[in-house]
Amino acid sequence: MALNAHLDHRNPLVFDTHELGRRPGAQQRLTRTVDAPQDLGIKGVIGVPEGAPVELALRLESVMEGVLVTGTARAAAEGECVRCLEPVELELEADFQEMFSYPDADDRGRVKAEPADDAEEDEDQLFLEDGLFDLEPVLRDAVVLALPMQPVCREDCPGLCVECGVRLADDPDHHHDAVDIRWAALQGLAGSLGDGEKDEMSGAEAGADEKQEK
Repeated sequence: MALNAHLDHRNPLVFDTHELGRRPGAQQRLTRTVDAPQDLGIKGVIGVPEGAPVELALRLESVMEGVLVTGTARAAAEGECVRCLEPVELELEADFQEMFSYPDADDRGRVKAEPADDAEEDEDQLFLEDGLFDLEPVLRDAVVLALPMQPVCREDCPGLCVECGVRLADDPDHHHDAVDIRWAALQGLAGSLGDGEKDEMSGAEAGADEKQEK
């Protein structure tokens, strides 16, 4: 991945590592509450609402090749039950660990003689920029992995009636009387006939009965 372009230290998800220096083994612990960025979660399924508080607890550790960031994010996620479509709320706790590499060091922490070819860099590698790193992509990945792909309001949610859509949890005895398919067509035909047609059919049947009696 290419270097981040001009990170803004005023962004609450951008962190400064200058206090660590480049002394391997040096550590720093940070806590910060930030507003959730847009689309933090599984779009259209469940996620942390934009602007909702996200509590971050981080440990920054200086290593030879960069800064190792270990942390936990806590927030309240909102979504919709995939069975009954009722709102779902859950407390989210997402753990993560990511290495932010020095742009001028190789994978052994040695200073590079010349900048590496971008094509040869690992696409998933994240870098420090002037001692700053952006936690947002790491946070997004961690939240998505921690959220359920199919959220439910409760584990035994019975869902909705497939015939009328009523929520079955509200009416456990809900059911529909089964109709014999052999009679369903006749019932539909009877319902489509007008009163005049029904009378004509009744008269015809009566006339037929009289002939049979003679």
